[in-house]
Amino acid sequence: MRRNSDRLRALRDDLHVVNEQLAQLADEAADWGIRALVSDSPGADVEHRHAQAHAESMAAHRQHVLASIAELEQRQDHLLDEMSRS
Repeated sequence: MRRNSDRLRALRDDLHVVNEQLAQLADEAADWGIRALVSDSPGADVEHRHAQAHAESMAAHRQHVLASIAELEQRQDHLLDEMSRS
């Protein structure tokens, strides 16, 4: 139970960091998207795709962290139910 609680706390802390990073990466991707539209240079388009890929990767990581949190919360609820039955 203690390990589960510690892991849950760590994942929630990670989620906070991931949310901040995702916001930054999404802003950066949007900025590069505007630059790609305005500049007509192939380099700006490449940078936009690169920044967008990073944002998408972080979004996928965020979903993984959220799924891990949900799984641990479910496990914790199950353990608490088991303890209350005893």
